[in-house]
Amino acid sequence: MRSLLFSLLFLFISTLTFAQSKLDSKQLDSKLQELQEATKTVGFSVAIVKGDEVLYSKGFGYRDLDNKLKADENTLYAIGSSSKAFTVALLGIMEEEKGLKFTNSPKKYLPELEFYNDELNNQVTILDMVSHRTGLPRHDLSWYLFPTEDKDSLLSRVKYQEPFTGIREQWFYNNFMYLAQGLITEKLTGKSWEDNIKERFFKPLNMTTSNTSIKELESQSNISKGYVLEEFETNKVTPYYNIAAISPAGAINSSVKEMTNWLKIWLNEGKLNDNQVLPKAYVAKAINPLMLVGGGIADKQFPDQHLNSYGYAWFTSSYKGHYRLEHGGNIDGFSANVSFFPADSIGIVILANQDGSALPTLARNMISDEILGLEKTDWVSYYSEKLNKAKEQQKESKTEKKSNIIPNTTPSHGLIEYTGKYNQPGYGTFNIEFENDSLWAQFPRERMYLKHMHYDVFEPFMVKENKIDTLSGLGLNFNFRSNDLGDIESASMKVEPTLEPITFKRSPEEAKVSAETLDSYVGTYSLSGTDLKVSKKNETLTLLVPGQPEYSLTPTQENEFIIKGLSGYKVRFEEKEGVLNMLLIQPNGTFTAIKK
Repeated sequence: MRSLLFSLLFLFISTLTFAQSKLDSKQLDSKLQELQEATKTVGFSVAIVKGDEVLYSKGFGYRDLDNKLKADENTLYAIGSSSKAFTVALLGIMEEEKGLKFTNSPKKYLPELEFYNDELNNQVTILDMVSHRTGLPRHDLSWYLFPTEDKDSLLSRVKYQEPFTGIREQWFYNNFMYLAQGLITEKLTGKSWEDNIKERFFKPLNMTTSNTSIKELESQSNISKGYVLEEFETNKVTPYYNIAAISPAGAINSSVKEMTNWLKIWLNEGKLNDNQVLPKAYVAKAINPLMLVGGGIADKQFPDQHLNSYGYAWFTSSYKGHYRLEHGGNIDGFSANVSFFPADSIGIVILANQDGSALPTLARNMISDEILGLEKTDWVSYYSEKLNKAKEQQKESKTEKKSNIIPNTTPSHGLIEYTGKYNQPGYGTFNIEFENDSLWAQFPRERMYLKHMHYDVFEPFMVKENKIDTLSGLGLNFNFRSNDLGDIESASMKVEPTLEPITFKRSPEEAKVSAETLDSYVGTYSLSGTDLKVSKKNETLTLLVPGQPEYSLTPTQENEFIIKGLSGYKVRFEEKEGVLNMLLIQPNGTFTAIKK
């Protein structure tokens, strides 16, 4: 998630076409090491397949830098979104065995799945979810900052996630739609996505150390640590990210040696040796594009790379005249790329232990040049040019950010008044706390320090090992809003770039009030001849207004309560001249009811 600014620049790259030649291993080693040095990658592994033969399999650098443990072809890495092709392939098996149709509505198998509007509910097909053309943007921070182990619970958030365009109008990546695909397979088989992956792929493909969770990864011996390259210079270890319920979108951990068997079935009509792992008909279908990605030409430097598209969890394009399928993967500390050329019967897998690294894509392209006998592109120079531009853009961005800050402004409220729970049903709940004269946002996964920018806008910074990481600004400024009473009501954040800022509604932190004090507030109060009743039920006060439903009162101070379900309404109990009054505070005024 915390990818480098330039990482996406390397998804689609190409030039001219030439005939195939023999692989020179020594020359390849040297060029891969040059890429490692240029990208400052701690460690990575590479494997190349030709038909059903492994031509090359090797590790470079370290899987553990501090302990100087070298990476090899059996080192396990997180492969991130390169897992997606496994998830769709399960549906390909379900198509043959259970009669699933990709043109069906997902609601046929997941009736509990609800989208944001009727158009999506009535028109989205499984194929739309596979090819990222539902019109939904990523909404990735929903699963990344608010993780859960419950797949059904995570899927229920989709109902509250707004689309940014119409169905099949534009390609846009979405991990939640792969969660849904994993759940479809679970419903059809009665087994978890994880067990289906192990039984249908890991077992028949002899992927004996590959796994689908951090717990399983850590039980292995030959595993890589993950690293983040900070400020383009320094590699630092980063914790493994437990991808939890979003697992069908990217939970697999594997080695390049074991991934070669996955590539072999794509180059051999679904077979590994004599074992038909994937249906032949599915493989024939799944190597075709479904949805155009972006414009016709991805990079003006390479005009012959055109019609970049997305199919069954594979990006498809022409690489120097050779038809290629590929998919990258990025998750905290790791980057991956898996690709194959069906007409040339060539497969390449690169797994690296650097977050948002360009190396897997650069190495894939360099290897393609070598093994297909193509005109050689100087990928180190290409990368260096892009890197320099990225550094310049980062510098300009920092300067622009500083110039946008309005000096000499202060928050509109005392900091403690911003505390409480903040919720958005498409994402989740986080708390804002007041500690050491500062505000802190506590998410289920991360803790953030909120630095005041101007007015009611605060900038978050990650807290790592109990220290504020000043390099980890997320660009997700918290913009607090007040209600008509002047109380802080919500915080808006630009968590999804394609949409307007998303609002998280605030519930003030509940105060602890003694049972004796609550009992003293119970009774009947008269307001202009109308009786209002305050009762106590299960240690909670309730307010009954004639002709209205009974309201629960949540304490924010010993004598002040918000009225649940009525934003901007609260009650305060005050004693005046020996008589207890209940003040009804609302946007159109404050009204006093006297206890009988």
